Amino acid sequence: MLLNIESLKGCAVAASDGEIGLVEELYFDDEAWGIRYLVVKTGNWIDGRHVLISPYSVIRAEPAALSVHVDLTRQQVSDSPPIDTHKPVSRQYEAEYSRYYGYPAYWGGPDVWGVSSYPAYSRAALSAVSPQTCAQLALSGDKLPGDSHLRSTDAVDGYHFAAADGDIGHVSGFIFDDEAWTIRYLTVDTQNGWPSREALLTMEWISLIDWFDSTVSTALTRDAIKNSPAYDSRIPLVRDFETRLYAFYGKAGYWSDERVALRLEGRGGVASAAP
Repeated sequence: MLLNIESLKGCAVAASDGEIGLVEELYFDDEAWGIRYLVVKTGNWIDGRHVLISPYSVIRAEPAALSVHVDLTRQQVSDSPPIDTHKPVSRQYEAEYSRYYGYPAYWGGPDVWGVSSYPAYSRAALSAVSPQTCAQLALSGDKLPGDSHLRSTDAVDGYHFAAADGDIGHVSGFIFDDEAWTIRYLTVDTQNGWPSREALLTMEWISLIDWFDSTVSTALTRDAIKNSPAYDSRIPLVRDFETRLYAFYGKAGYWSDERVALRLEGRGGVASAAP
C-alpha cells in the first residue's frame, strides 16, 4: 500500500510487551530511497530518549489506528546502541546497530535492502538470510570509507522544487510503499505560474537534490508537470492513478516486468550535491 509519510508521524510504536514511544520523523537514504529508520521519542521509561526502529522489525503499520507494531521487546530497545539525533548517523553506528539486532546491512548488497527488495518483517523471515551473509554485510560497514547517506524527511520537506525551465513550488511530502519501505514519490505544492495544486513525481524523475541550496530539480518542464494527472492527497493512491501518471510521461511503471528486469541488471542513482 502507498501511504503518505506524514501519516506515520505521531503513531505509537508498540513492542510485544508495551509501548515504546511516538514516531517523530523518518530517516531515508538518498541513494536507493529506502526508509531506513523510524525516529521514535520514547516515554519516561527510558528517560524520553530517541531510538531508531528499523523496518526489519515492523510487523505492520496502521496509520488509521495511529499505531506501528514491531517484533521487539522494550528491553531490546532500551539496550540498543544509543543515538544522538542531533548528529549525522554514521555508517559505523549503523553497523553496530545491525549487529546488535542481527539484521543484514542494507548497504552491503545489490538491492534496496541489500539482498532483497523488501525488509524482513519477522525473525522467521529474517532467518531465511544465511548467518554468514548477515555477518558479512554487517561487518562491511566497518570497511566502507564513505559516510551514511541518511536524510530526515522533515529536513527535505519544504525544499524548493525546480523544473527544467524554472521554479514551480516546494516539496510538500513523500509517498512510500509500506511493504518495500521505499519512497516512491515526492508531492510538490506548485505555486509559481498557475493556481496552486499538488503534483506527484516519482523519485526516478528527480535529477538532482542540492543539499546546500535546499533545492530538488527535475528535467521535466513546468508545462509537463502542470498538465500531468491531477493528484489529490485526500484520496488513497492506487495503481490505476500510477498507471495513468507513468503513461502520461511515456514511462514504464516500476512494477512492470520490463522495469523489474532492468532493476535486477543494475541500479541507477539520482545525483546528489551533498555537504
